[in-house]
Amino acid sequence: MTSNKARTIAATTVALAAVVAAGASASAANAAKGPPTPKAAHFGKQSSLITNTWFPLARGSVYIYDGQKDGKQARDVMKVTRRTKNIAGIRAAVVSDRLTLNGVLAERTTDWYAQDRRGTVWYLGERTAELNAKGKVTSTEGSFLNGRDGAKGGIFMPANPQVGQTFQQESFKGQAEDHFRILDLAASISTPAVSSNNAMLTEETTPLEPGIVDHKYYVRGIGTVMEQQVAGAPPGQGEVGTLVSFTPGS
Repeated sequence: MTSNKARTIAATTVALAAVVAAGASASAANAAKGPPTPKAAHFGKQSSLITNTWFPLARGSVYIYDGQKDGKQARDVMKVTRRTKNIAGIRAAVVSDRLTLNGVLAERTTDWYAQDRRGTVWYLGERTAELNAKGKVTSTEGSFLNGRDGAKGGIFMPANPQVGQTFQQESFKGQAEDHFRILDLAASISTPAVSSNNAMLTEETTPLEPGIVDHKYYVRGIGTVMEQQVAGAPPGQGEVGTLVSFTPGS
């Protein structure tokens, strides 16, 4: 004869198994859904005006970063243009990015960002090209556009960041699959352009480059002030870019 205690244990075990199964099913369902999709209905007419305090992109702003990449001296100049682009019914800001290595243009990129009505900044795509020493395009890998060929934009900066939150910035299978996690909202950072004891620290990874981990620092009212590769490269050879000059736009 089975005791009452045994029946209780058995019932509890079944209940726990049901909870675990339900959780697994929910996780599987969420995974199947994939990252959230930017919908035109969630954006207003001023969606190209990026005012998120952690990632503002005032028109005319210029950011200059110095550092290293591939063992070479790197300079990255990012300019927020006054142009806009309509992407799947969403008006996006156009940002120009030029990377030089040892003084020679190595990459040119155009990025598109939009801010929804709640203040979240979405990354809607990029057109990028790698150049050789003669200025010839050698690769456009990583380029994508929200709504084209199955590609989807993703969240670049939430309206109200919280430690522990994770987001996917882009979704284009085999080409663009960056993810980030918010690690700290009171990090200390010092660059030639700005210093802060209340910076946001994020961790970026991508399944396309297993083992590579980047850290990014953001300062309110400015945006990205440093990006540093912290894993996946030989000692002293990780990519790094530090803000050395910031010219605010309007």
